[in-house]
Parts: sequence; C-alpha cells; structure tokens
Amino acid sequence: MANSGFPMLAGRAPSGWFDAMPQWLDRPENFAGLALRRSLAFLIDAAILGILWVIAWIVFLIPVILSFGLLVPLFGLIPLAYHTLLIGGRRAATFGMRLCDVKMMSWTGERPNYVQALVMTVLFYATVGPSVGLVLLIAVFNPRRRLLHDLLSGIVAVRASAMAQQALPPAGRR
Repeated sequence: MANSGFPMLAGRAPSGWFDAMPQWLDRPENFAGLALRRSLAFLIDAAILGILWVIAWIVFLIPVILSFGLLVPLFGLIPLAYHTLLIGGRRAATFGMRLCDVKMMSWTGERPNYVQALVMTVLFYATVGPSVGLVLLIAVFNPRRRLLHDLLSGIVAVRASAMAQQALPPAGRR
C-alpha cells in the first residue's frame, strides 16, 4: 500500500477506504433515479415509523404516566433501531427502501455492518433536522446521489435490481 499520509495505517493491509474506487461505482445504472426513489422510501419509512410510534404509545402509556413522562425520550430509539437494524441487516434496506428498489452497500461492496448503519442513522437525524433538509442538496452535486450521512459512514445507496444483475467479485479480489 502506498504511503497514504496516515501514520496509523503504515504496515497494515489495505482496508478499502484508501484503495482505488471499485468498478461497480462507475456504472450509472446502479444509481439511476435514486433521488426520487430514496425520497419515496423515506416517506414510506416515515409512515411505518408513525405506526410503530402509535403502537408504542398504546403499549407503554401506563409506564410513561407512572414515570411522569421520563420515559418519553426512549421513543427516540424507535427510528434509531428501525434504521440501524434493517440497514445493517441481511437485506441492507429498510422496508421503504425495499419497496422502492434501493439497497445500501458499503463502499467496498459488502453489506453495511451495524456500526456503519448506526453512524449513518445518527448522522441523518443529526444533520437533516437542524439544517431543515438543506443538507440533502449535496446529492445534486455528485453523480452517485450520495448524501452527507452516506459519505461520512462509508455507505452507498444503489438500485437493488441493477446490483442483482451484476456479479461482484469476492471481497479479497476487488
């Protein structure tokens, strides 16, 4: 590995972050229509999360009342768990993403792990709300329609159907 400028990486095997860009990232069909698909997927996921919140309120109403509302912040864990467990899971997509043919992949081509999914979810909620959604405009300026939380977590959104038609080489040969 060439000197990457990061002393902590000296003598280590390549991690994928500093390697050449994988070939599957150069295929435009993997990213066709992603902006609209991700927007629709978000709306579907928001509806699902709304239903989950209503169910949680019904189930936990008595404990919330008995705790004088101290348990209310725990309801914030619902979207965090929903996105983290589904994006880091076997299918690498939330239910809304699955319906809209979107799949999340690690920059190296594997399924994202739970840490990446958690980082992506936390960054999404930490940046989109305070910026009133303006941070989402970053997708307009890059060909893969990656958002800030995608870039910082090392995740790439792709069309699931386009990726299914391609055979990715095993991780050691990329």
